[in-house]
Amino acid sequence: MLAIWGYLIVVLFMALIMTKKATPFTSLILVPLVIGLIAGLGSQVGQFGLAGIKGVAPTAVMPLFAILYFGLMITAGLFDPLVRSILKVVKGDPLKVLVGTAVLASVVSVDGDGSTTTMIVCSAMIPVYKRLNMKMMDLAVIVILANSVMNLLPWGGPTARIIAALHLEEGELLRRILPGMFLAIAWVICVAWIRGLQERKRLGVKELDEDDIAAMDATLTHEDDELQRPKMLWPNFALTMILMVLLVFGGMYGMPKIPAAVLFEIGFAVALLLNYRNVKDQQKIIEIHGANALQVITMVLAAGIFMGILNESGMSQAIGESLARWVPSSLGGQWPLVTAIVSAPGTFLLSNDAFYLGVLPILAQTGEQYGFSAMDIGVASTVGQAFHLLSPLVGFIYLLLNLTGVDMGAWQRQAGKWACGTFLIFLMSMYVFGGVPL
Repeated sequence: MLAIWGYLIVVLFMALIMTKKATPFTSLILVPLVIGLIAGLGSQVGQFGLAGIKGVAPTAVMPLFAILYFGLMITAGLFDPLVRSILKVVKGDPLKVLVGTAVLASVVSVDGDGSTTTMIVCSAMIPVYKRLNMKMMDLAVIVILANSVMNLLPWGGPTARIIAALHLEEGELLRRILPGMFLAIAWVICVAWIRGLQERKRLGVKELDEDDIAAMDATLTHEDDELQRPKMLWPNFALTMILMVLLVFGGMYGMPKIPAAVLFEIGFAVALLLNYRNVKDQQKIIEIHGANALQVITMVLAAGIFMGILNESGMSQAIGESLARWVPSSLGGQWPLVTAIVSAPGTFLLSNDAFYLGVLPILAQTGEQYGFSAMDIGVASTVGQAFHLLSPLVGFIYLLLNLTGVDMGAWQRQAGKWACGTFLIFLMSMYVFGGVPL
């Protein structure tokens, strides 16, 4: 029965936001709350929701200070030269802009953190998209497609959980999935190329000379020109590079391992003192960018309530077990294929923790009975990551949607269409390069 209530929560939530009958924020909170009360959870609903909020608290703190930090850098003018350089390279060609977005998002995503990728790519590219009147939907889709692939690196969320759940050797797992990742990134660039051709047809190519770039640069909007700090360009660049190096390589080569939330909190404090000695200016920076941060944090905390009720009530586990039971035993000979297909709705409907730590061991035990190794099932379970980051349970997507200003339902439909290609590439690579029999 718990599985039925869990499915009802997910289906009702998706129906409300896809039909625009309710906002994601209200749906994330009220749908599991109402269904939980109907299911007889009573006073436990509050405790379940609180547990979920505690679970996403680090996720909420990270974007809070990341938004404040990069917002400060945007206001100070750190990214103005980058935007100017991009304009010189792309020469007003939407095709080059979109391909550049795909490459940049793929490179930045190596740190395994979607919030950081979103902030860096959006900070650099949004001004260019606005100047050329390009669609923000394309930016939001390309970022998530690239991050979906790079998130499979061993220090990313899903792969680390697979290794922990099935006790696999991370080097071997990476060798099996890496060719598919390369092909999937090539697919993301192809998607950017296709969308770029369509945007080029719609907008044409603007031949920008130095005067045009200078004129466009003069139109760069800042919340307050008095807060720009062009003379602090290199100190701000150095500070940002230090943060990025610690974020990506922290714990390696003798460098300290600092949690991302703490890292950006420290970075923001240093950046404030470095750029704005006046207390009133510091307060103004917080006021300007705090509003954007608040919108993202409320969504992450709402997602925490949603996940808390699903996980703490046992609904998530029941959903996972039902997914495994629904598969007929006659398909035992194709169990890796079954696992790959189940991983798509499994990682969309459930958190990575719930699926990989709760459901995957059951799938692996069943696969063992049919002669498949834990590594086979582990590789197969990565296929569903093509759709995982489209899930409303992923906190940083609200940051992406907030920065780009696109509607969640429309974004899921657009990104989901292209994510099918990533899914098929992962599926093919699982067999061709991963050594997994189908």
